[in-house]
Amino acid sequence: MKARLRSDFEEGSVAWAIRRAEWGVLGLTDEDMHRPKIAIVNSSSGLAACFAHLDGIAARMKEAIRAAGGVPFEIRTAAPSDFVTGAGRRGGYILSGRDLIANDIEVAVEGALLDGMVCLASCDKTVPGQLMAAARLNLPTIVVACGYQPSGQHRGRHNDIEDVWLSAARRAAGGTDLTTDELHEMSRNAILGPGVCPGMATANTMHVVCEALGMALPGTTPVLANSPRMWEAVRRAGQRIVELVWEDLKPRDILTPQAFANAATVVLSASGSINSIKHLQAVAKEAACEVDVYGLFERLADRIPLLTAIRPNGEHLIEDFERAGGASALMKQLEGFLHLEAVTVSGRTLGEHLGQVTVADQEIIRPVERALARRPSIVVVRGSLAPATGIVKLAVADDRELYFRGPARVFESTDQAVQAVHRGEVCAGEVVVLRGLGPRGTPGMGTATSLVFAIEGAGLTGRVAVVTDGQQSGLSNVGLVVNEVSPEAADGGPLALVEDGDPIVIDVERRVVDLEVPEEELAARRARLGDLLPRAEPGWLAIYQRLVRPLQEGAVLGERD
Repeated sequence: MKARLRSDFEEGSVAWAIRRAEWGVLGLTDEDMHRPKIAIVNSSSGLAACFAHLDGIAARMKEAIRAAGGVPFEIRTAAPSDFVTGAGRRGGYILSGRDLIANDIEVAVEGALLDGMVCLASCDKTVPGQLMAAARLNLPTIVVACGYQPSGQHRGRHNDIEDVWLSAARRAAGGTDLTTDELHEMSRNAILGPGVCPGMATANTMHVVCEALGMALPGTTPVLANSPRMWEAVRRAGQRIVELVWEDLKPRDILTPQAFANAATVVLSASGSINSIKHLQAVAKEAACEVDVYGLFERLADRIPLLTAIRPNGEHLIEDFERAGGASALMKQLEGFLHLEAVTVSGRTLGEHLGQVTVADQEIIRPVERALARRPSIVVVRGSLAPATGIVKLAVADDRELYFRGPARVFESTDQAVQAVHRGEVCAGEVVVLRGLGPRGTPGMGTATSLVFAIEGAGLTGRVAVVTDGQQSGLSNVGLVVNEVSPEAADGGPLALVEDGDPIVIDVERRVVDLEVPEEELAARRARLGDLLPRAEPGWLAIYQRLVRPLQEGAVLGERD
């Protein structure tokens, strides 16, 4: 039995007459009024390579949806890119853009009472924003990964945006004799086409997460942008979304606790971006699914083997991972750890899909018995300095020291900290505390990546540690860094009380980050604290600062306690 279309208004009604007039001029027929009306969610933008190809994909998606008997409507959203829109307001538009995307979608799709969505997933924050909207609206939805960018060569070696960024940071810190001309040459040859950053950074991690959750068609992530495999996925999604609407299979049927456990398992096994944790928590919150994603990562961390090492976590390329079978092949190797009964947008269970999967290269994606490592690459830590959460990211093959004790060196901004590193004012043995970068403190959540790269460029990696309430780019994976400390300093968390010279202990093996200052001294400091919340400029960030919830709730928007 076919589902009733909520967009199919009674003929002769006021709502029907108005729509018939509006849509008639767009070329819709009387028959179209009774067909599934599908939103193509497009975050196209001319500002960054990751979005530059989406208009072409939207056009092909329209053709596929029409061929399947649906009526496509293209809608637009914000399109934040870390490398471009991260320049303004201390990077505050990046994480906050995720929630703006979710609300953009709600306004267009729920306001028009459309029947389903195909979301064109690209850069980091578009993916979770689209998933959040799908979970909130609970309309049949398919997420289509629109692919990673092709990379180039520099002097006979692989060269991508990560190489450019790290080389520029090293040069700024005096850690290399790379010339401006050489850096220019690297920049010209790093990105050879549209798509997201290559490697298992946040964008590709979130693309893989969509498949692990069951919200992308099986076997479609990751994928090279504009490749035959991507175009075939577009065609399949256009056909399937119309079927999905008639079947009335909705996101909350798919986004179950088991699906979130599968996603966490895949992220841990691929050493994915830590940014995926807060994004998954946000999606769970929007889906009204009672899942503690941070707790999931804690419980699964010591059980899930590392089976693949894709840059920046190892030497293999994202192209190697795709060639080996991608997310499906990784989940095939992880079958014994997954909830195989979980339903996917294909209408089949994960187990049914994996029954047909083979792994093309078992060196790129290892079997469990030949795992690359058994210790976790993503470690949730807690302690007197991070009572709620903090996150440490480790590389696949990591020999860094997992215990560090030293005096604090406190900074209130990334620029201040980076300049101190460049001037040689940060010394070996110190714990660099960078605060005021949390969701409310920036507002919008700032990044500590420039500091981490400056430390690497100055030759201090392993000789200093970093503790911050900010986030890091998924491309960054150097040094001992406790990220996303919560409660953040702007909320009065212990990070706000740290002073220069305070002893700090980071013990990754014990999952601990502690501030070794007597409670009575901390109480006295707290009594002296003034208003810690910086005043946001009028506009979107002021709204975000007022409404954003803590990280352990996914930093979604809602009324504050």
